[in-house]
Amino acid sequence: MSEAIVTVDIGGTHARFAIAEVAAGRVVSLGPETTLHTKDHASFQTAWQDFERRQGGALPRAVAIAIAGPTRGDIIRFTNNPWIIRPALIGEKLNVDRYTLVNDFEAVGHAVAQAEAQYFERLTGPDEPLPAMGTVSVIGPGTGLGVAHVWRDGTDYRVQATEGGHVDFAPLDSIEDAILARLRKRHRRVSVERIVSGPGIVDIYETLAAMEGRPIAPLDDRTIWGRAIGGEDALAAAAADRFCLSLGSVAGDLALAQGASGVVIAGGLGLRIRDQLVRSGFPERFVAKGRFENFMAAIPVKLITHPQPGLFGAAAAFARQHR
Repeated sequence: MSEAIVTVDIGGTHARFAIAEVAAGRVVSLGPETTLHTKDHASFQTAWQDFERRQGGALPRAVAIAIAGPTRGDIIRFTNNPWIIRPALIGEKLNVDRYTLVNDFEAVGHAVAQAEAQYFERLTGPDEPLPAMGTVSVIGPGTGLGVAHVWRDGTDYRVQATEGGHVDFAPLDSIEDAILARLRKRHRRVSVERIVSGPGIVDIYETLAAMEGRPIAPLDDRTIWGRAIGGEDALAAAAADRFCLSLGSVAGDLALAQGASGVVIAGGLGLRIRDQLVRSGFPERFVAKGRFENFMAAIPVKLITHPQPGLFGAAAAFARQHR
């Protein structure tokens, strides 16, 4: 018998809500999303009440919440909005009997584990489904670099969120040497997240300009990505290609470290640059692991295309916890 729950995905700018149906540890269905701006609401509770009004009545008495940040502690604070959540008061404030609270990238891991095959698009490797057994590495370039892995035994699975985005960056050619040198002027230690995340394209772009002796105006990452994807700026396009090369290397390293038999690229940025990923050197860099090239070439690498993996994954995490 299925149960209706509210599923929520909270970031710095938006809070997304939907009604989901769950049963036997899995998501049965996910309704249409409602997106609210966090700046328009004084607290999560008032945003919840707004969603309740939009739904025309009382909400289900169970909620799954994915949060862009740590979920431990008595008080949860957000980096880019003034909301706070006190887990001990969720039941009282939201009028719910049960809740699940997960990190947003842990939710993505649950989405990878439960989403149907139609939501996975081949990037490189064998054109076959993700394996039903073994480890699937999940890598999400966005504001930072999310890393998790899903372990499956054919009938069940476990999700492990990690801090894999903070491993050391290892340059493979003179251009990446130059990017590392630029970043080392500001950071004692340079992690892969400094390069392989949305904001990382700024340093890539500025490094390429400096190598060519080209004067450029300061640009933010959104502008550079827009110019790269739109094809209107050759230097921005070159920076995007270099980003994809580095992402291929990082994804391959993480797959090796986690013993992966499948890899999934997740996140909104991944969807935006899907064409660049296929056309760039991402596939070649992913497999370029010396004696393990044949091993890497046998790993299917997918892009998850589910429209709301955060909402779906939060609901999946609730279904697992309360099955």
